[in-house]
Amino acid sequence: MAQRIPQEVIDEIRGKTDIVEIVGQYVQLKKSGKNYLGLCPFHEEKSPSFSVAEDKQIFHCFGCGKGGNVFNFVQELEGVSFPEAVEKVAELEQIPLQGNWVASNREEQGNSKQRQLIELHEKANELFHHLLVRTKAGVEALDYLLERGLTMELIEEFQIGFAPNERKFLVQVFENESYDVELMKESGLFVHRDDGTFVDRFYQRIMFPIRNPQGKTIGFSGRLLKTEKFPGTDQPKYLNSPETELFNKRLVLFNFDKARSMIRKEGEVFLFEGFMDVIAAWQAGIHNGIASMGTSLTSQQLSMIERVTKELVICYDGDSAGIEATNRAIELLNDNSRLNLSVVSVPEGRDPDEYLRKYGEAAFKELALHGRETVFTFKMRYHRLNRNLQNEKEQLDYIEELLQELVAVASPIEQDKYLTQLSTEFQIGRESLQEQLRSLKQESRQQRRAARRQENFAPQIAPVAPTPVTKAPLSLVEKAERNLLFRVFNEQGIRNQLNELSFQFVHDQYQEIYFLLGAFLEERGTFTLPEFLDFLKKEALRKTVIEIAYFSVGDTSSEREIQDLLAVIGKASLADEIKQKKLLQQEASRNGNQQLELELAIEIINLTKQLKKPNS
Repeated sequence: MAQRIPQEVIDEIRGKTDIVEIVGQYVQLKKSGKNYLGLCPFHEEKSPSFSVAEDKQIFHCFGCGKGGNVFNFVQELEGVSFPEAVEKVAELEQIPLQGNWVASNREEQGNSKQRQLIELHEKANELFHHLLVRTKAGVEALDYLLERGLTMELIEEFQIGFAPNERKFLVQVFENESYDVELMKESGLFVHRDDGTFVDRFYQRIMFPIRNPQGKTIGFSGRLLKTEKFPGTDQPKYLNSPETELFNKRLVLFNFDKARSMIRKEGEVFLFEGFMDVIAAWQAGIHNGIASMGTSLTSQQLSMIERVTKELVICYDGDSAGIEATNRAIELLNDNSRLNLSVVSVPEGRDPDEYLRKYGEAAFKELALHGRETVFTFKMRYHRLNRNLQNEKEQLDYIEELLQELVAVASPIEQDKYLTQLSTEFQIGRESLQEQLRSLKQESRQQRRAARRQENFAPQIAPVAPTPVTKAPLSLVEKAERNLLFRVFNEQGIRNQLNELSFQFVHDQYQEIYFLLGAFLEERGTFTLPEFLDFLKKEALRKTVIEIAYFSVGDTSSEREIQDLLAVIGKASLADEIKQKKLLQQEASRNGNQQLELELAIEIINLTKQLKKPNS
């Protein structure tokens, strides 16, 4: 059974952690007043409603209502237990963990199927890497990689490995260690034959581990290594892991785990076509590169990118297939994201890896950082392909297509620049081009209006994303109770004052929070909001406390403010008490108990007098 993490360890990790730094590794945050804002990682949204309060060390989404401290954030986002979240935060902050509870908890965590599948992949990766760099079996593969220009440092950084031409290599290792048969079947590392035996899925391949955003190996992409003994004519050049409980290529971006912090720092991401291009870029000092898994970017992948940056640079191969892929990527990204796009076109029809190998790291870095073009400039080159611009009709078709593309360019300065270029190159009056562009813009607006009208009449489909939280407005009494709790959290003097009054809140949830606060202070001595959130067991109470913590009020209270709050709450308590007395009076009347009815009537009169007194 897992051991409980000592409270002093939790407090130490929390005390050494800045929630902005942790959340910022997952979400692109922008300073707004004293807080930070970003797109919520827990639901789809176009405008940021996700807030991180550095001074309080908490987060809160005003859209979906999720909130908590740094441990709650990691728990919710990565779907892990509280102990796992504590360990993850410690790992991110490079805080060493010691004690018997560490091994105990990790043993407990290892029992889940996902943990076991990850363990299988991590072990396989370790074996593949060892074979490549430390055994004779990997010599040919290592020589090939070094000839391609990779260094040993790169091979170590990306933990590249080699699967030998032996169909039972991994099978024997895992069977000797008595791994569960069902787990092996579900891992995707093996092919399960009809006779019930296993063989390795990957053989005679250079192995690139694929990791999830948390840096755990969840799959592989294997590149065929052709040799004299193994020509591999019937084998695909690349073989990826099949879809498993761990690996879904729609949800994975190669190198995202390593690139994420640099993407945030640089404010942009490079999108490459292949793994080798990402690795080549890394070698050139560009550490914010990623690649999709051989498919077009999915909505899930786009969401991952949009949470950490607004700028995307497409750097695909420079050959005709790469140019077509770049155009498709532009269309997809423009239609499905809010990312600002630019393009790096690799000269001579080369891919980024080839360009770096021929001209060197410095030349590739210069190209990537300073050789970019706008989407429209790319489109000008793209629409020239396979066209004879000496032919009048093809020339006019080309101009018409570019004007259509220019409709999507928002900047008036860019539009002016490109209209001037077209006018000069094709000797057409600039005014004529401007008029045609105006007409196309009007046509585009009409099409959008028609599409919106069509949407209004279309059958409504329930959204997949969580519906933003909408709450009934708080009553005057609830506002006063929340305001008072805010002061109670932050001012010892107010807590003392309420204790002397034997104060009671009107609503049960606020009274429960107040009671638990007393228990928390009795145990811990001092109040800190992140610790109190861990102390609360009910999610509903945690949400309420976070909402209260985000109250916008002055830093310190005044005597008049507290008197007014107590007066509002006190009157509500009296009103509630009168209501209860009246119900009892009605019951006494029905039972014929005149004595009790009279006594209750007197109490109601006295309470009503108190209610009518000013500042009661």
